[in-house]
Amino acid sequence: MTNQLQSDLEQTLPFGPERTALSVSRNHAFGLVIHGVAGQSGGDYLHEVLLAKNCREAFWELIEREGLVICKNVPTDHPGYRKVRGKSSKVKLSQAEYYHHDGCSCPSKPRVVEIRLPYQDIERTVATAVAPFADVMLAMLQTLPASLVTDELKMSLERFSGTRDEWPPAESWDSIQGRVTRIVRKELDAESCRAYFRDVDQQANAYVMPWEMGESRLMLNNTGSLSTTMQHRRAYQPADQTAAQNGSLVKRWPAEELD
Repeated sequence: MTNQLQSDLEQTLPFGPERTALSVSRNHAFGLVIHGVAGQSGGDYLHEVLLAKNCREAFWELIEREGLVICKNVPTDHPGYRKVRGKSSKVKLSQAEYYHHDGCSCPSKPRVVEIRLPYQDIERTVATAVAPFADVMLAMLQTLPASLVTDELKMSLERFSGTRDEWPPAESWDSIQGRVTRIVRKELDAESCRAYFRDVDQQANAYVMPWEMGESRLMLNNTGSLSTTMQHRRAYQPADQTAAQNGSLVKRWPAEELD
């Protein structure tokens, strides 16, 4: 049913065992936007409805189908959130500026990542780019400057540019991505590297919509095959804005932390 929803047109979606009507829309090529429970205004519908124990698994399944679910206008003081840390500078990118899965160094990655902009006095102008892992891989190879393309990466690009059956096995994607990331970190200065990743965002058609206060973005971070998951990164859209004051994000891994 969600695939039948028209872009930017708010509709209702039955959800969970009680078939609660959610007000939903789409504002991008992928991802579902939830505005709340249809016919109701206000309230922490994220915790009271979507993450209620009897609905939680249905919510994880929705995220697995969509890849990205955006919950708008959520007032909550739930204690489970923690601050997103990591600083960038004009001369060095933060690790968060590279595309990644959360828990990338852990043997078991969290199923879902939630990133949230709480209500606060300072607006956030720094974007969070989200895109399917497969699209990120292809975009990183396609937009890599020709002078940095090794024979091995050229072969990877040729395989990713072919049919799905010709792609490298998904178990190798992390390794390929790591090689590209190490090359651009080593060979490009910070602003050139940021420009490269902005090109990757565009080529991958990443979700880089401006943040709104009270908004949570929940993305699929791990499933049976990482090839169907999403990656994300902190994305400075205008050049040379790393010193600007910005609203702070919080995050959690709700599938593990709320069970």
